[in-house]
Amino acid sequence: MAGLNLFSDLSGISQSVQEDAIFVIRETYVMPDLVQVFNDMSGSNPRIGYTYNQGTAGTIAEADDLTSNSFVPSAEQTLTPIEIGLQFFISDQRADSSGYVPENVLTDAATELGLAAGDKIQTHLLQALGSLTAGTIGAYGSALVWSHYAAAISGARQANKSSGKPMTCVVHGYQWSKLAAAASIAGATTVAAPGFSEEMSRKGYVSEFMGIPFVQVYPGTPAVNGTGGTAWFVGGVFPREALALDWRRPIRVRAQRDESRRGVELNMSAVYAYGLWRPARGYCISGFATQAVV
Repeated sequence: MAGLNLFSDLSGISQSVQEDAIFVIRETYVMPDLVQVFNDMSGSNPRIGYTYNQGTAGTIAEADDLTSNSFVPSAEQTLTPIEIGLQFFISDQRADSSGYVPENVLTDAATELGLAAGDKIQTHLLQALGSLTAGTIGAYGSALVWSHYAAAISGARQANKSSGKPMTCVVHGYQWSKLAAAASIAGATTVAAPGFSEEMSRKGYVSEFMGIPFVQVYPGTPAVNGTGGTAWFVGGVFPREALALDWRRPIRVRAQRDESRRGVELNMSAVYAYGLWRPARGYCISGFATQAVV
């Protein structure tokens, strides 16, 4: 029998080839671009939003003397700053060993710290959608359809007393996929405008519905409640000022040498406030966020 020279003869002593390490997949951080952003303060002082009382005009006679009515602001919402942080310690030996593999652990660790901060901020703003007060459509266990979104959009427009005010509808990607199936070629039982159906079939999304742009998000817990076939998500239709992000100290990643431990501490921190700002102008939409089964 021929003497074969196989890799299995060397597998016990051969070195593995380490491919470049990759980051955990994350969604794009869209929420900070959809809300009211403040960046005019530092420190931990709360920011308070005030609302004036509404005046009501009355009918008067020719010689009537007008009487002054009160016009007083009252506190509505308070944004209280919090600080977030995360640290990675990288030993000198770990950092030096990176010279023989594709990734640079110090650079990658610093990037990961920034991504973790973005995760936290995105989740905070998504959770705040569930506290919008103009109204709520759907509920746990609801399978959302286009009529739910039509009702939420008209409700938000009524709350803002405007048919043209810019607003955004935030939905989970799984919720959107079922809407897309209902309005595209896949939804053969649904009669929709030809242009609308074509856009859904060709691109998988529409830029607007009833004049409102839709933004898909793909968060995990805790922004999504439950898991698997019972997961649900609370999105909403809202103008920018319904929610707020108040930066007091932007995300920063700083390196600090720790000579006694022979390594480098990479420290991330940020100070910000977030939450409701004008909640009566936004409408909640609650329903299942489960992957479609075909």
